[in-house]
Amino acid sequence: MRVLRPVVVALAGLTFATTLSPGEAFAAKGSFIWLGPKGTPYLVENPPNGRCLTMGQHAQAPRNATKTPAVLFPGKKCKGRPIPLAPGKQAPRSTSFSSVRFG
Repeated sequence: MRVLRPVVVALAGLTFATTLSPGEAFAAKGSFIWLGPKGTPYLVENPPNGRCLTMGQHAQAPRNATKTPAVLFPGKKCKGRPIPLAPGKQAPRSTSFSSVRFG
């Protein structure tokens, strides 16, 4: 049983590492930055392409410092009228959103 445990831990670690570091085709290289409550800045490095990221709290003034187009949504889970945000662009400070998708 003692020999089996390190093998299981190593395989689990390898699986976890591969899910956290997807290849270049699966991530928008760069940072996505926004302001949260009280003007606190937040960011996501290399956000995943094609996956909806829902903000946990009020979000505004997004800046897409990635090389991939982003689409902002007013509702959670990428619901509502989409607002495109080109790579390297920043939306006006008054722009609020609840979720974003890249790619």
